[in-house]
Amino acid sequence: MAPAGDREGYWGPTTSTLDWCEENYAVTWYIAEFWNTVSNLIMIIPPIFGAIQSIRGGLEKRYIASYLALTVVGMGSWCFHMTLKYEMQLLDELPMIYSCCIFVYCMFECFKTKNSVNYHLLFTLVLFSLIVTTVYLRVKEPIFHQVMYGMLVFTLVVRSIYIVTWVYPWLRGLGYTSLGVFLLGFLLWNIDNIFCDSLRNFRKKVPPIIAVTTQFHAWWHILTGLGSYLHILFSLYTRTLYLRYRPKVKFLFGIWPVILFEPLRKQ
Repeated sequence: MAPAGDREGYWGPTTSTLDWCEENYAVTWYIAEFWNTVSNLIMIIPPIFGAIQSIRGGLEKRYIASYLALTVVGMGSWCFHMTLKYEMQLLDELPMIYSCCIFVYCMFECFKTKNSVNYHLLFTLVLFSLIVTTVYLRVKEPIFHQVMYGMLVFTLVVRSIYIVTWVYPWLRGLGYTSLGVFLLGFLLWNIDNIFCDSLRNFRKKVPPIIAVTTQFHAWWHILTGLGSYLHILFSLYTRTLYLRYRPKVKFLFGIWPVILFEPLRKQ
C-alpha cells in the first residue's frame, strides 16, 4: 500500500479504504493515480468489440453480459484510481464480484442445450452477490472482498482445469495461457503491495521511462484484463464447440485474439 504523505489534487482528500503504491497526482493534477487509471483501457475497449461481435453472431446473452461486465469493471476501476474516493472504490470492487459470477455461470452452463437457463445456479450466484455486497458495505474490509473474489476465481480455475483435462484437452493452450497471464498479474500485485517503499525509492533514482515500468498495480490491470478476456474466449470456445459451431482463434493486426465461428451446416 502507499505510504502516507501523498499530495492532494483535483478530487480532494482520499476517502477510499485503499491507496495503492503509485504516487498520487504525480503525473497530472486531475488524476490521482495516472498509470493505474489509464491501464484500465485494456478492460474497457476490447470487451466492447467482443460484445458487438457476440451480438452480431447471435450468441447467448450471457456471453454478451460477460464482455460488458468486464468493461464495467474497467470503467469502475478507472473512476476509482482517478479519484481515490470510497464510492468509486465500490464501483470498482463490487462489479469484480458480479462479473466473476457471470463467468462462473457461463463455465458451468457450457454443456447445456442452447438458450437453456439454470435457475438454481442463477439464484445461488445472485444470492452470493447480494450477501457479499451487504456484508462489504457494512464491514468495509478490503480483505473480505479479496477473499470472496478469490473464491470465485478459484472456482473458475478448477472448472477450467476440468474442461481441458477431461473434455477438450486441445484447449489447454488457451486455458492455461489465460490462467498464467492472470497469475502473473496477481504476482505483480503482491510485489507492489509488499515492496511499495522500495519501489518508490527506486523510482526516484531512475529516469521516468524506467520508473513507469515498476508501476506493478498498473501491470495487474493489464495482465488480469487480458487474462479475463482470454477466459471469456476460452468459455466461448468451449460453448461453441459443444454447440457444434466451427470456432477459430484469429489475431487482429497479428496481436489481439478474437474468436470467429460459423454454425455447422446441416447435411
